[in-house]
Amino acid sequence: MGVIEVADLQYRYGGSETPALRGVDFDVEEGEIFGFLGPSGAGKTTTQKILIGLLDDYEGRATVLDREVKEWGPDLYRRIGVSAETPNLYHKLTGRENLELFASLYGGAKRNPIELLDRVGIADAVDKRVGAYSKGMRMRLNFVRALVHDPELVFLDEPTGGIDPTNARAVRTVIEELRESGKTVFLTTHDMTVADELCDRVAFIVDGRLSVIDTPRALKLAHGEESVRVEYRNDGVLDSAEFSTTDLGTNEAFQTLLARNRVETIHTEEATLEDVFIDVTGETLT
Repeated sequence: MGVIEVADLQYRYGGSETPALRGVDFDVEEGEIFGFLGPSGAGKTTTQKILIGLLDDYEGRATVLDREVKEWGPDLYRRIGVSAETPNLYHKLTGRENLELFASLYGGAKRNPIELLDRVGIADAVDKRVGAYSKGMRMRLNFVRALVHDPELVFLDEPTGGIDPTNARAVRTVIEELRESGKTVFLTTHDMTVADELCDRVAFIVDGRLSVIDTPRALKLAHGEESVRVEYRNDGVLDSAEFSTTDLGTNEAFQTLLARNRVETIHTEEATLEDVFIDVTGETLT
């Protein structure tokens, strides 16, 4: 069985005529980073709330760690970690005090919190009140909070949102290390670059429905062009040409261009994950 198994999952918020989820089906395997991708309002956060036990009036099946979510009690939170898009921290406490408090709810810290804070660049602020933290610092503290009890399954909602590029890279590195250690990550985001870099598989959700599930590589190859684009200098002027990848080895024009010109770049005309999303769903990521 998968770490997460979802079948015909449906949900409608009270007072709404439009379902938030409309028969969603997917599974997540152990040791996988699974990307749940879509624009705001697509159903990403609703699905995560169901899987972490915050919404129990759903229809269909939602199994986490071999048990229906509705059947889990407080023990679920000792086995999962959650980093929400909006940090939920105590601003009058320091970073250290926040981590100590939340770790105590799970039976104590199993990972060194200072080491984790150092990995994401805020160890020097551990004894400052969180109210003095920037948004990016709070996001990173929230991320560490989700890991301090060493959960086997981690839910991350926009984990690099509001974080500068250097520290966002540090967060992504820690996420990759979770997979390497056998942990499972359920990542919700609308950032296709993050998803492409991190995820083993991705699911596209729009208007409460899943339209596709596959690896980023397979999706990009399926929706890209079978050609390469060559940029080269022709009498000092930058020019470009495209060639089919099916016969590059015997294509005389390609061979001649390489022999007679100074080549600047050669790259395949591969679709980006965002290109694929727009192609498959007809929606943009806003």
